Amino acid sequence: MATASNAGAGGAGAPAPPVSRSTGVLSLLFRLGALALIDAITIYLVYNFFNDGVYQLAIVLALITILINLVFLREDLYPVRWVSPGLALMILIVVYPILFTVYISFTNYGDGHLLTKPVVIEQIESRTYLPEDAKVYDWTAYVSGDGQYILYLQDPADGEAFIVRPGQGVEPTDAAEPPATIDGYQQLDRIQRLQHTAALTALRFGEPPLEFRVSDKQIGKAAQYEQAYVYDEARDVVVDQQTGVEYTPVDGTFTAADGSTLRPGWAVTLGADNYVKLFTDPSLREPFVLVFIWTVVFAILSVVLTFSLGLFLAVVFNVEEMPLRNVLRSALLIPYTLPAFVAVPVWVGLLNPQYGVVSGWLAAIFGSAPPFFSDPTWARVGILFIQLWLGFPYMFVISTGALQALPKDVYQAAQIDGANPWQQFWSITFPLLMITMGPLLVASFAFNFNNFALIDLYAQGGPPMSGTASPVGWTDILVTYTYRIAFSGGSGADYGYASAITVVIFLILVVITYFQFRFTNMLEEQSENV
Repeated sequence: MATASNAGAGGAGAPAPPVSRSTGVLSLLFRLGALALIDAITIYLVYNFFNDGVYQLAIVLALITILINLVFLREDLYPVRWVSPGLALMILIVVYPILFTVYISFTNYGDGHLLTKPVVIEQIESRTYLPEDAKVYDWTAYVSGDGQYILYLQDPADGEAFIVRPGQGVEPTDAAEPPATIDGYQQLDRIQRLQHTAALTALRFGEPPLEFRVSDKQIGKAAQYEQAYVYDEARDVVVDQQTGVEYTPVDGTFTAADGSTLRPGWAVTLGADNYVKLFTDPSLREPFVLVFIWTVVFAILSVVLTFSLGLFLAVVFNVEEMPLRNVLRSALLIPYTLPAFVAVPVWVGLLNPQYGVVSGWLAAIFGSAPPFFSDPTWARVGILFIQLWLGFPYMFVISTGALQALPKDVYQAAQIDGANPWQQFWSITFPLLMITMGPLLVASFAFNFNNFALIDLYAQGGPPMSGTASPVGWTDILVTYTYRIAFSGGSGADYGYASAITVVIFLILVVITYFQFRFTNMLEEQSENV
């Protein structure tokens, strides 16, 4: 009996059978093979990223791969292995864009400054000019079956002729007239020449110093063009071969002493210049302040109006004796089922002062329809009205759910104490609702702070704000204002300045959200005392 008992106890407490040596070796080999594959892919990507000048992404990708190797090679980090893929993706997809945006905000990255300096120098040195004493030749083009070109050039003064090919030397010829074919190349007729002119003007025939190009200004003419600009690496200047003017690099642009520049430029770090420009340049600061104030007002009013209407309807339809309550509740959810990309253009049509149905009704009642798109105040009223129509069903749904979860005995006690319905709402219903609704209202504020679709679809930020250096309208909020600067500005996209505004928006949202959560916590503490 004792033996059986001991055997049973020993069996229950016996250690798990050890993993076989062969299984452990196979697991290690599989792990090493997987890491080797990941490392090989990373090395290939990092090499190409560095060649393309994308240094930040290359560094981040290399660091992530090193961390993955450490996690899977160190046994003491075994528990982290299961979350390491998710952490790697989070760093790559979430953290890196944030850090990259911050980095771009300290640069001049934008239209005209998208390339690296070596590429810019190569493009500038590729430009040519025609000297005043250069000979101009008549040309006849020939094309091969695989799309290669050669030119028959003839001096109209003395009839001297020769043949040139792209990247090859000049070939003399005895033909006094352009032949029909040359080495299997077929001559282009007049119509074909017009069709192939774009391709021909992009090529350089011959080789330096005898290099010829088809003129894009004189039809049927070709000449020996010379290099317009030469880069002096020792002095880091670009010299104009025609005038002798020197261009030195200034903030990513080769600039002459008289202020003239060579385009394109390249991306360089400017320090805090974008932030200084944002807060000190009146032409930029004033529209930013106006847009910021309207953004805060729009976000607050959007939350207050939609929450007020949604909560009012939820309280009204919370009465069980109301007939057709479920049907009416369902009908109120219709605006919530329509995406903004469909609903907003429909409302834009309804509010149109010429043919809109709503504007027609208002004109019939009041004698004239409000200028919902040309007047800044009425445009904002129209946006808030559409936002109310789009947003109240969501507030209605969550308010209805929160009301049904409130304890009934609290109201019974309040009725015994003689509290009227208004007192019950403000002293019981509202504080208790804020326990659930508070965080959702904060999230709604953050959403409306960046409500791009409504603002852009309504009037693309219009009506335009005149007298500013930025592409901004009276209904633009910070996110649409930033978008126009980054992608649709009339003077070109300025990603660096737009990134600086993005960082400022992020910091503003952090501060506002912090105080909102503090406020909702105060309401929750108040509700606990109810």
